[in-house]
Amino acid sequence: MEAARPSGSWNGALCRLLLLTLAILIFASDACKNVTLHVPSKLDAEKLVGRVNLKECFTAANLIHSSDPDFQILEDGSVYTTNTILLSSEKRSFTILLSNTENQEKKKIFVFLEHQTKVLKKRHTKEKVLRRAKRRWAPIPCSMLENSLGPFPLFLQQVQSDTAQNYTIYYSIRGPGVDQEPRNLFYVERDTGNLYCTRPVDREQYESFEIIAFATTPDGYTPELPLPLIIKIEDENDNYPIFTEETYTFTIFENCRVGTTVGQVCATDKDEPDTMHTRLKYSIIGQVPPSPTLFSMHPTTGVITTTSSQLDRELIDKYQLKIKVQDMDGQYFGLQTTSTCIINIDDVNDHLPTFTRTSYVTSVEENTVDVEILRVTVEDKDLVNTANWRANYTILKGNENGNFKIVTDAKTNEGVLCVVKPLNYEEKQQMILQIGVVNEAPFSREASPRSAMSTATVTVNVEDQDEGPECNPPIQTVRMKENAEVGTTSNGYKAYDPETRSSSGIRYKKLTDPTGWVTIDENTGSIKVFRSLDREAETIKNGIYNITVLASDQDTAARLSYQNDPPFGSYVVPITVRDRLGMSSVTSLDVTLCDCITENDCTHRVDPRIGGGGVQLGKWAILAILLGIALLFCILFTLVCGASGTSKQPKVIPDDLAQQNLIVSNTEAPGDDKVYSANGFTTQTVGASAQGVCGTVGSGIKNGGQETIEMVKGGHQTSESCRGAGHHHTLDSCRGGHTEVDNCRYTYSEWHSFTQPRLGEESIRGHTLIKN
Repeated sequence: MEAARPSGSWNGALCRLLLLTLAILIFASDACKNVTLHVPSKLDAEKLVGRVNLKECFTAANLIHSSDPDFQILEDGSVYTTNTILLSSEKRSFTILLSNTENQEKKKIFVFLEHQTKVLKKRHTKEKVLRRAKRRWAPIPCSMLENSLGPFPLFLQQVQSDTAQNYTIYYSIRGPGVDQEPRNLFYVERDTGNLYCTRPVDREQYESFEIIAFATTPDGYTPELPLPLIIKIEDENDNYPIFTEETYTFTIFENCRVGTTVGQVCATDKDEPDTMHTRLKYSIIGQVPPSPTLFSMHPTTGVITTTSSQLDRELIDKYQLKIKVQDMDGQYFGLQTTSTCIINIDDVNDHLPTFTRTSYVTSVEENTVDVEILRVTVEDKDLVNTANWRANYTILKGNENGNFKIVTDAKTNEGVLCVVKPLNYEEKQQMILQIGVVNEAPFSREASPRSAMSTATVTVNVEDQDEGPECNPPIQTVRMKENAEVGTTSNGYKAYDPETRSSSGIRYKKLTDPTGWVTIDENTGSIKVFRSLDREAETIKNGIYNITVLASDQDTAARLSYQNDPPFGSYVVPITVRDRLGMSSVTSLDVTLCDCITENDCTHRVDPRIGGGGVQLGKWAILAILLGIALLFCILFTLVCGASGTSKQPKVIPDDLAQQNLIVSNTEAPGDDKVYSANGFTTQTVGASAQGVCGTVGSGIKNGGQETIEMVKGGHQTSESCRGAGHHHTLDSCRGGHTEVDNCRYTYSEWHSFTQPRLGEESIRGHTLIKN
């Protein structure tokens, strides 16, 4: 019995050991994998410990949990401390729990943490094992955390050749970080093959190092091929995300719909891509003005959108947002940066222009045109000097005859109402207009027709003006027979006062009469034949002879006369017209002073007259005078010779001897001076046979009312021939009155009547004043 006790005790211990081993195996069999992380003895809070590949165990996990509250596991497998941890000599471990809430699937990962002391002990244990076991010369995965705090030199791994069992092997390395920049970062112990790092490394500068390991014997023999070793630098979240711009500026129209994109911001992070260190999250942390909140930002894209349609530029035209970007997917321990975003609210035409008044009253004198009579103003809350603010005015009613127009003053945005067609007080004393206003840009909101346009009423009072007589119709026709007797009278031109509809007090004056055939009665406007009418004259077109008559109110007419016997010629006389209120204007009047019988004869006279009744003669007139004097001397010489010859042979002179040279006439007429413009002089020619030639007369001035005399063929009319000195000339009319002559020769009596008064010491001539 005593011998059996030790055996039962040993069996019980063995059973307990088997049960413990079974429990460990069962526990371990539930794990996906085991991960060992080498860490320093002290871990600061919120420090990266290492990274676990979660996708090797569970690709569809949506819930990640750590069994140890001192550690936090992120979506990419990064392991972070939540508190400061001091590792003891014992191994510390925790479990990463992966699960999918949809299919209730779960996985576990065991994480073991070992500090530097444990690593060194494990290294010596491996060395003993290597002495007993054969190893292969192959690449070993190796990594180190950037910005590691040490202690340095920091052990990374050991390289070992299986030939070390038979030879003494020396280990060496070459490459970047050894004998190339950055130099002396790594070294290997010659005898053991332990690989060390001498200082911290920045992953953003060096992501990894590829070095070559060599195994040689002391005599230089190389039993192994060169072994490439890749040392990967594990990223640490040591770089802040940075916005691409210090200040973002965006513009959006007011009244836009909810969800309208305002703009997009962007930030960069130098840490390792596709890790939590570079997984950025955007947010808005402030708005000025703070209320109401009108914008939101997508956390992953940085797109800013509107959350309200109540953006009103007329209330607030600019918003300022303070925005933030944070890595680690926005975790509270992630690094963050802020920036400013300015959002300008652009104007749309959401306010209609409205008249400041609903009715206006103005006045304008009748018969005025192209004058401004009223300015209207509008109010518009939209942005000034834009198409949403500029006004377009229109006349809606009351302008059926087109008397008015309304335009926009580009500087003041006022509506300017003008008269473009004269008004008549006698027809209408008051006009009522309805005007409307809209903007250049179309209205952006759906508005009813009643509110789409602001309207106002304009009352225009037409003021009476003292007008001159009117001729109705402006062209009047009078029928007269050809060769009507001089003095024949016809009811001709009639005008009336538009205000009284009476012809009383109206004075008539002839303005144009190309051949001077008629005269106008100043009081009645009746037409009287002054010279015989000839239907075949050049001035007759289709049997119609046109004259122009001026009708004036003696209230508005004035007579101009000259003083001090001025010389003949053209004058410009300034005339000042002043009303009872003192308002005045100056008008220049062209006046021609001459001695012609009819106004038509004066249109081509350019010879000036010397003051005091003197006469300025042309070369042909002087030649005619000299020839006349020579002729008188010849006659005198003939008479003297005849008287001296009577003593030798008395002869009787026949009674008609003088009539062979002179025409007896008991009447004298002043004759008509014919004028034509040649070389700027008035020309009268006297031939050797005492006959003169005159030119034709040009056309007169046309203005005022027009009188048409229609010639009617009647009576016996023939063209007679006027002969003189053997030359034949055709006359338009040889019957009294004024005669149009192409070339005519006067008889001696007519020539004598022309030259005799001009040989006196003083010539008396009549003066005629013509107003153009």
